[in-house]
Amino acid sequence: MRQVQVVLVAEADGTHRARVLDAGRDGPDLRVDDLPGWVAATEREHRPRWVLTTAELYPALLAAGVRVQRCHDMELTEAILLAFAGEPGRPRNPAAAYARLTTGPEPPDPGPPDGWLAERANQPSLFEPDRRPHIPGVRQVDVVAAVFADQLRRIDATAHPDRLRLLVAAESAGALAAAELTHTGLPWRADVHEKMLTDRLGPRPPSGGRPKVLEELAAEIAEALGSRSGGPVGAVNPDNPASVVRAFARAGVEIPSTRAWVLREIDHPAIAPLLRYKELSRIHVAHGWSWLETWVRDGRFRADYVVGGVVSGRWATRGGAGLQLPRLLRTAVRADPGWSLVVADAAQLEPRVLAALSGDRRLAEVSTSVDLYTSLASDAFAGDRGKAKIAMLSAMYGGTSGEAGPLLVLLRKRFPQAVSYVEEAASAGEQGRTVRSRLGRTSPPASEGRQEVMAAVDTDERRSRQAAREWGRFTRNFVVQASAADWALTVLAILRLRLPRPAELVFFQHDEVLVHCPTDLAPIVSQVIAEAAAEATTLVFGTTGVRFPLEAVVVDCYADAK
Repeated sequence: MRQVQVVLVAEADGTHRARVLDAGRDGPDLRVDDLPGWVAATEREHRPRWVLTTAELYPALLAAGVRVQRCHDMELTEAILLAFAGEPGRPRNPAAAYARLTTGPEPPDPGPPDGWLAERANQPSLFEPDRRPHIPGVRQVDVVAAVFADQLRRIDATAHPDRLRLLVAAESAGALAAAELTHTGLPWRADVHEKMLTDRLGPRPPSGGRPKVLEELAAEIAEALGSRSGGPVGAVNPDNPASVVRAFARAGVEIPSTRAWVLREIDHPAIAPLLRYKELSRIHVAHGWSWLETWVRDGRFRADYVVGGVVSGRWATRGGAGLQLPRLLRTAVRADPGWSLVVADAAQLEPRVLAALSGDRRLAEVSTSVDLYTSLASDAFAGDRGKAKIAMLSAMYGGTSGEAGPLLVLLRKRFPQAVSYVEEAASAGEQGRTVRSRLGRTSPPASEGRQEVMAAVDTDERRSRQAAREWGRFTRNFVVQASAADWALTVLAILRLRLPRPAELVFFQHDEVLVHCPTDLAPIVSQVIAEAAAEATTLVFGTTGVRFPLEAVVVDCYADAK
């Protein structure tokens, strides 16, 4: 039985309209005055697939206490289809897609609104001004319905429509999950975070100045370099790399940069305090008091997730470095009393993805171990796990320098299908062709400038080959990394629907998920996560002997998970 589909839009005049699509027939248009109430009732009765732009409507519905199970996200689907057709740079908003159908001018995609950082701290409104472009004289419900029908037609016309349909469904579920993750938030103990800052940096400085410990280290650096802490002559500013390089030069020490690995090679009394300063300054700038005030409220860290923000399908965040939480910061992620955090990440996901993509039976056998690199080392590298890891990463990322080259030769002899798969992807990139993930996400073409360099064999053969090899390394990894994103998104889509309430997803990062749940539900949640991984493996890769373990640990503090 065909699932009911409901087109839901915000019109240019601020009203909301819906059109129910049932058994291929368009129902009457409905003006929806009580949007949360109507959506909640329709969700209970029909469990439809909502056809909408998630970022436009779902945050306000969540704020009103309404969740939906499934959707078809218009903009994310359009982005996937444009990339598939080799046109990734064109606008993806429904008005632009409609304009392409009617040969009209394509309005550009709207960027984040001015003051979005301040706005995100407030509850979204159902009646805030619509920033998305509209076609003059055409109702938005007609625009979205026409584009939706065209998107389905374009998907059906591909060589593997079932795969692309799965990708669109997983990407759309990711859009719902991203809004839910922001709405729910990651449990965050501000007092623990503040104590960590005070213990390392000293009391919070007034007016945003340097903390006490950084001031003391800056003075120590200046004294060791024979510089004054103030004044332009001989001064050294540890926050300014050029200033530090000049100060060392005045002290008779030439350094090419202030990178940590460069500094560690230097024997000078200023090195130790400088390295310490750099470490603590990163904490202060990236995750200090200002970060805490901006991104944590009501005991929750609420990142602004960007679904498909990376071309491989991985997510990004708009501000807050939400996908870059160092171990030190994870100490502040604590479960609520009576609750636990269930943390699960996929072990060595990309090598397993390569095994499944290539159909290499020997590598599939290696993947049956939880620690794939240890198993690979026993199989082909005399038990040396380090060499096994270097060889596999070299195959996927195109490394050949140092010992990587000989190790890659051994890997190719033992697992020829797997190595050939990524080498063919690299060759496609070197020839200027695109490659696709398992479900159909498409790599972008090389930039015009790079294409010109790659084609300039007659004028500069060395530079041309170098540019081609660099792009080949990108496409080599794209087929693996994007397929890994396919799998991870599918896991996320399944988890959204299977987790027992009141358990809630609170974090998603590439190949890792965090669920916050009552402690007595943690064993059930762990089992649901393992089942979701197994189901996603079958959906994405079909019948495969490759094992994709997504093993969960139950902790009170995120930092204790690894």
